[in-house]
Formats: sequence, structure tokens, C-alpha cells
Amino acid sequence: MTKIKILLIEDQKLMRVGLKSLFEDQSELEVYAEAACGKEAIEKFRQMRPDVVLMDIGLPDISGIEAAGKIMEIDSQAKIIILTSHISEQDVLDALHAGAHAYAMKDINTEILKMVIRTVKDGAMWLDPQVVPILRDKNCGVIPPRQMSRAMFKEQHANLTQREYEVLKLVVDGKSNNDIAQELTISEHTAKAHVCNIIQKLVVDDRTQAAVKALKEGLV
Repeated sequence: MTKIKILLIEDQKLMRVGLKSLFEDQSELEVYAEAACGKEAIEKFRQMRPDVVLMDIGLPDISGIEAAGKIMEIDSQAKIIILTSHISEQDVLDALHAGAHAYAMKDINTEILKMVIRTVKDGAMWLDPQVVPILRDKNCGVIPPRQMSRAMFKEQHANLTQREYEVLKLVVDGKSNNDIAQELTISEHTAKAHVCNIIQKLVVDDRTQAAVKALKEGLV
């Protein structure tokens, strides 16, 4: 089994050691490289091209969000998870705009964190439940003041089928293709096909952008 290579960026050594220890007995996860500041993170990403970047926001030189943006400039397909100890509306918005696939709190359950890493590697988006209301219920510049009704959305995207709508909701929830297949009792191949169709019909580049567009347009 090929391991998922993780670039861990955290300025506190004790936290780095603790996070690294979570993956030591995992057959499919490996801390491939570490960095203690944003500039070091950017350079190590450039050199090593890990599968997933696990990034703190509060770094001693540039913020993790700024570093995330620069990493995305290097590789637009980079998979970045923001891991932080506090929630700020602006940080959440800036992280998503920078290209982060996930925003998680440091008190996250370890098994959930491992799941997030796996799903983000597959291209899914994941948001901590505490973060979702910021995007869903408040006018933070990501979701417009007047949300579209489902009927209005379907009128504008008439070629999005009922099943694709159901799949899109699961994509927004951070579900992988395998999770979607199990949830809807379909094959993983069919789930993947639905996701590909959604990406094409919403005129976006990947499933993360599809999820963000769904949130912006008030679909979920």
C-alpha cells in the first residue's frame, strides 16, 4: 500500500511531536517532512511535493494562510488542511480563498483527523462542524445575503440531476467517493462518475471548487 505523504507545518515542537506520533502506526499515513515556519514549508513543498499539507495558521514568519496561498501558486492541485486552535471568520474565509481543502480544530478527534487526511488526498473538502455556520448562516462575503432556493438553483443548473444534487451535498460534507457510494448504495465507480459530471456541469476544476460554489450559491 502506498503511503499518503504528509508535510507537517507547526512551530511548536511539542505539538509537532504529538501529531507525528499519531501516524507512526499507520500503514497508509506518513509524516514525510516537517517545517516550523511558513517559508520553510513553502520550500519543502517545492522540493518534496507531499500528498497532503497539514498546516498551522499561527507561524512565526508568515501565516499558514499566506503560506497556503504560495503553495497553491506552486501547484494548484496541492491538498492543504488548515489545523488551528481558534476560529476566526476572517481566517476561515481567507483559508478557503487561499485554496485550503479543509479547516480543522486542533482538538479534533484523532480518528477523524486521519479520515480528513484520507478524504482530502482524494480531493474532498472538509470543514469542522464549528466552521460550517460561519459560511452557511452569516453573510461573510462567501454566501450572498439572499440564498437561492433549491428550485432557483435547479433552474439555473437545469442539467444537474436529482442524484447529482444528492452527491453534491455529500461532497460538501467532505465525503470521499467510497463514502458516497456507501451512503447512496451505489458503486464507487458510479459515485466517481457523478462527481465528475457535477464538476463539469458546475464549470469548476475539482470537487473542492464544486463544494465551495454550492455553499456560495446557498444550495446546501
